[in-house]
Amino acid sequence: MTDRGTLVRIPGPSEEAQPDEARAEQTEPALSRRATLRTRWQTSWRPALRANWLFVVFLGIGTVLRVITWLAYQPAMLYIDSFRYLIMLSDPAVDGLDPIGYTIVLYPLIFVGKFFGAGLALTAAVQHLVGLAIAVLMYQICRGLGAARWLSALITTPILMDAYQLQIEQNIMAEIWSDAFLLVAVWLLIAWRLRRPGSPGNDADAETGSGRHAPGAGPMWHQAAIAGALLAANVPIRIIGIVAVVPFVLYLVFVGARWRNRHWWRTMLTRLTAGLAGFAIVLGGYLVVYRVATGHFGLSGATGSVLYGRAATIAHCDELPLTRYQRMVCPKEPLGQRLGVDAYAHNPMERPPGFPPGKSLHSVRSEFGKVVLRHQPLDLIVAVTRDFLKGFEWSKVDHPGDTPLKRWQFQIDYPRWEATDADKWTLYFDGTVPHVITPLTTFLRGYQLHHGYVPGTLLGIAGLFGVAGVVRRRRGGESLRSESLLTVGMALALLGGAAGFEFSFRYQLPGLVFLPLAGAIGFTALISRERGPMEAYPDDVDAMAVRGFEDRYGDVEFPDLVVVIAAYNEERGIGRVLDRMPTTCPTPDGGSLTIATLVVVDGSVDNTAEIADQHGAYVCVAPVNRGQGGALRLGYHLAAEHGATYVVTTDADGQYEIDELPQLIEPILTDRADFSTGSRRLGTGEYDSNVRWVGVRVFAALASILTRTKITDTSFGFRAMRAEVAQGAVLTEPQYQASELLLGVMARGARMVEVPLTMRLRNNGASKKGGSITYGANYARVMLTTWAREWVGSSENRRLRKLARTDRQQWTDRQRWRKTSRSSNVNLKKNTTP
Repeated sequence: MTDRGTLVRIPGPSEEAQPDEARAEQTEPALSRRATLRTRWQTSWRPALRANWLFVVFLGIGTVLRVITWLAYQPAMLYIDSFRYLIMLSDPAVDGLDPIGYTIVLYPLIFVGKFFGAGLALTAAVQHLVGLAIAVLMYQICRGLGAARWLSALITTPILMDAYQLQIEQNIMAEIWSDAFLLVAVWLLIAWRLRRPGSPGNDADAETGSGRHAPGAGPMWHQAAIAGALLAANVPIRIIGIVAVVPFVLYLVFVGARWRNRHWWRTMLTRLTAGLAGFAIVLGGYLVVYRVATGHFGLSGATGSVLYGRAATIAHCDELPLTRYQRMVCPKEPLGQRLGVDAYAHNPMERPPGFPPGKSLHSVRSEFGKVVLRHQPLDLIVAVTRDFLKGFEWSKVDHPGDTPLKRWQFQIDYPRWEATDADKWTLYFDGTVPHVITPLTTFLRGYQLHHGYVPGTLLGIAGLFGVAGVVRRRRGGESLRSESLLTVGMALALLGGAAGFEFSFRYQLPGLVFLPLAGAIGFTALISRERGPMEAYPDDVDAMAVRGFEDRYGDVEFPDLVVVIAAYNEERGIGRVLDRMPTTCPTPDGGSLTIATLVVVDGSVDNTAEIADQHGAYVCVAPVNRGQGGALRLGYHLAAEHGATYVVTTDADGQYEIDELPQLIEPILTDRADFSTGSRRLGTGEYDSNVRWVGVRVFAALASILTRTKITDTSFGFRAMRAEVAQGAVLTEPQYQASELLLGVMARGARMVEVPLTMRLRNNGASKKGGSITYGANYARVMLTTWAREWVGSSENRRLRKLARTDRQQWTDRQRWRKTSRSSNVNLKKNTTP
């Protein structure tokens, strides 16, 4: 103790005798642990958070919303069904109105929580954690299948932020557990092809060089068996989950399909048998228990009631061959004035007068439902389809006869239901009566009512992308058709199966998981590249092509104007195009420019190169086929490096009128533009489909928004530009390059002018662009990524745009300096001129 009475610690004898080395040894483990954690943070965790920052942000928002929801309604929200689940904790019954599976899940959570005085509160908290875990697994699946980070993060926002999802998780309800069981089963089925993003993964094992799955591709038999068991275990949680067996079987049959390969057939039958065995063993065990308890096989006591509810809304009782007792349970209301499925299925029905005492009302209602569905199948299809489509409306609104929407909406006060006693149960499990924090419940209700949910139309669009992924065919590389089939099939089976019984927004919640997931996989399948992005010029292919060109032509000096044509297997039409090519181009001042034609043959396997040479063109042959973008980029640089002042591009298939060349290049020669492109909308255009007609206008509008410049046609192939402008653009797309070039040169400050010109249909051959949907999806991808890279992400381009606005001459001089600098720095072999 010091003079001021402050206690101080005096070392004991053992401590005084301990040498510094011993004390240092004791601190080493703690320091080592800190160093290990610091190393992991710096080398693994921090880079991962930085790379996946968008998903981390969304996950954080979802977590905050769940914390607010959990605090707002304590200890948990209890819906009508919740009380039946709680009753079954002490009096389990497999034939109850609700299946027993969720009660089995509840039991350990409730009673562990009850030990700490928070049985219901702990259950709600765990359900919120399950919701977050579902989002993490969705993100991992998408990234593992090659989806972009932004897309993988975006599709988790419905499960993370939809207010109806938050509300159901706070309820003591089974929905979130059903979604979790199904998603884990999906993950098990596709785990064989998931890879760490950015790593080579298992591509070699997954696909053969021809783009078809290797015979062993697909889940292992034990993965299929476990997935089948999970699907079966989900059935007692939510009966409608039984329909998931349909996409499950389809996936096991079609994944990696090679119908003529005997080994594949053995592999497929093995995993299919294992999957069905896992499903049958678990579900069969449940059915046996049900039979022991009730004397007959079944899944739930509600099956007959729901069947009756659906039939009662459409039954033409006067026209059906009903028995006397069945006619007694036919609704008394006229067909156009009947109640909804929910009212007939779940409201208690009094025994009709004259109904025999020993006759089961439940069995008669069930028989009535079967008769109606057997004799009115078209009416059933119409009713189910109508209910199915309700889930894809933009806004959530009440429909006559459906379960009221307010049941799934946050209320400012604690929700209570007729003939229930929430206080009794919360006091028993948590020692408190239900209560709310009003500011939080007010916030949640406002959030939900003011579009704090995903519009059904967007979910429908995601589903369409999933369907597109199923039908997407590829000539080579990986295919995601089977994974699209599994996820979109799961979504459609669950939503369609639920609509078969009755519509409720509660039953639409699985769509928040599987429709976005299917959409992301399908979209990735549509935009996935058969060729990866090109390396910076000159890559190996460019270098080999230029060496071959200069071996043949030497250090040739091009005239001022060079027309570049990219050609791949165009032997049938290239000759006619070159025969029409003029040798000079008139200029506005009365002079003319000499024209040289450069044909870049992009790995053709026909006689394109020989025919182009015979018709007087310079020919540069790329040793491999990379796509039109690669060929044109090579042509731009080759023309600029050999003295061209202006570069014009046209196609090898005769779609453009070369006689319109003077109009095209006039804005550049008069210094009104640095880049001039034709427009079929301002001039004349022929389209091979209505989809292409729409696409031209949609992408023009998108480009106009992104660049804040009116653009009418982004994909016109007849273009003119200063050589230094073409050479300075960053071009990485081997295909779908038109928008990359247009947005790229404009991002660097180049002046762009559109000229009314003519575009006709191909006069020979077939397009290499693929189907309209595939082409459109990839075109959108290129346009958006180019805008993000060149307009948003490039500080150099921002400086160039500013310089172009303030000092056009300095901007022009800088572009010309870049041209000279680039040309002198390209280290390629040169020979003497022949």
